[in-house]
Amino acid sequence: MSEYHLPAWAKQSARAEIVAIADPSEEAREVKSQHFRIPRAYATAKAMLANEALDAVDICAPREVHVALVRLAAARGLDIICQKPLAPDYDQAAALVAGLPPSIRLMVHENWRFRAYYRRLKAWLEEGIAGAVRQVQFEFLSSGMIADGEGRRPALVRQPFFRNQERLLVMEVMIHHLDTLRYLFGEMEVVAARLERSNGDIVAEDVASVVLRRLDDGVIVTVNANLAVHGAPPAPRDHLRIFGTQATLELDGVRLSANGQIQRLEEYDADAVYQGAYDATIAHFLDGLEGRAPMETVPADNMKTLALVEDIYRLSRFDARCKPR
Repeated sequence: MSEYHLPAWAKQSARAEIVAIADPSEEAREVKSQHFRIPRAYATAKAMLANEALDAVDICAPREVHVALVRLAAARGLDIICQKPLAPDYDQAAALVAGLPPSIRLMVHENWRFRAYYRRLKAWLEEGIAGAVRQVQFEFLSSGMIADGEGRRPALVRQPFFRNQERLLVMEVMIHHLDTLRYLFGEMEVVAARLERSNGDIVAEDVASVVLRRLDDGVIVTVNANLAVHGAPPAPRDHLRIFGTQATLELDGVRLSANGQIQRLEEYDADAVYQGAYDATIAHFLDGLEGRAPMETVPADNMKTLALVEDIYRLSRFDARCKPR
């Protein structure tokens, strides 16, 4: 479990109690259990489920084990929140969902859409500030895959597991943006996609160009993501522009603005927004369990995001055996 999940749960102490944690790393589970005063810690989820009387589980683990862990928890009738993606690919996710008992309440932890500036942007769109949307452009750029003077790539220093991922940029990172774009604009289809690999230290894509089309009116949404951009910051940031008939709405990092018939400008604190997205996601999960609000990212919804991911890989015809460019 990441450093952001447990603080989010701790803030919900009046509604939920963390009674146990499972982590294969002895050091990690000891540090986390002590810091957050978690009574019991286990080396495996199986051992934890066998010994604890739980109401719900939060699965934050590598995507390769999501299916097994969800099934393990579902077999005990537990409510589940599982880190995105639900499975390594669409077919595995579909098989998992089809096999779950109807009584199981499962939510995918997709927290990008819960970032404060995206919730505000959604409100602006619903308010009609932009007017009719004509075009949408999204960029996610970073220099993290460019080697420094000592040959180190910052993105691989921060996330060593990126090296061996067979699906990297789209499945690991862009999936967040696809879900958020669906949240903001509705359902879309993939028109075209191109994926590239910039270096030989990874086996999958770190450059992506995608064209989406909104189903209800044909509005084009372009997505350009590149982790090997000279001059870009090592840590990527979102840049979204919405061109409407009455205003342009723009998110540039943590700066959200509206320019047109209505003028607005808001600045956000990056750290607060990042942790706040986890806080809001977990609070939303509890709201769903308590019947206060329908869960947004249930499997039926999240499968639509996974379908876009699959279409991007299919249409791009990306071949990891090709030499990096």
